[in-house]
Parts: sequence; C-alpha cells; structure tokens
Amino acid sequence: MNKPLLGLTLGAVLGAIDGASAYFYPDVREYGMITGIVIGSMGKGLVAGLVTGFIARKLRNVPLGILSGLLVFAAITYPIAIMENPDTHKVYFWEIILPGSLCGAIVGYATQRYGSTPNRQAMARAR
Repeated sequence: MNKPLLGLTLGAVLGAIDGASAYFYPDVREYGMITGIVIGSMGKGLVAGLVTGFIARKLRNVPLGILSGLLVFAAITYPIAIMENPDTHKVYFWEIILPGSLCGAIVGYATQRYGSTPNRQAMARAR
C-alpha cells in the first residue's frame, strides 16, 4: 500500500479509536456527544493521515516521519483542543492533544516503515 493511502486508512482508524476513548469521560456520556466526537476524530485522522503520508513519501526517514506525524496531528488537533465544551464550560486540552499526537506518531512510523514508495521505472513507463 502506498504511503498516503496507508496514512489515510490508519489515520481514520486510529482517529475513530481516539474519539471512542472519550466515552470514558462521564460528561461526554451525559450530554450524548460521543457520536460527534468519533466522527470528528475520524475526519481529523483522515486529513492528518493523508498529509503525513505525503510527507513520508518525500522524507524516507523513520525518525523524521514520526516527528512529522506527531506535528501534523498536533497542529490539526490544536484548534479542537482549545475549544470550550459549551455544556460543562471545561477545556479538555491535554485529554485531546496527547492522544491525537500519539496517533500521529504511530501513523508517521507506520507510513515510513510499511508504506511503499513509487517504483521509478513503473512511473517512467506510465508517462
């Protein structure tokens, strides 16, 4: 599987799992926000995973891939993390940033380690 597609797929799956982990917060269960959180986290993972996959295609370096995944996911997660919950008036900054960044590090590692790079000869024939 090529790196952007692997990043897209893995980002969506890990994003959904990350969003589902919000179920363990009683405020989320009480106000019925879990569906929106899972869908939002999955969307965030789709976008960030795709960007991480394209970066991984250019870098070809595992430590830089991990760092780029962490930074891309953190950057996309940041605006969500600073939002105040309208029902409870709490900000769940670290509870959102840390798992999101961890997902990014995992996606960055996986895209570098297991994603395939385009074959230059096959690309030359396709032109």
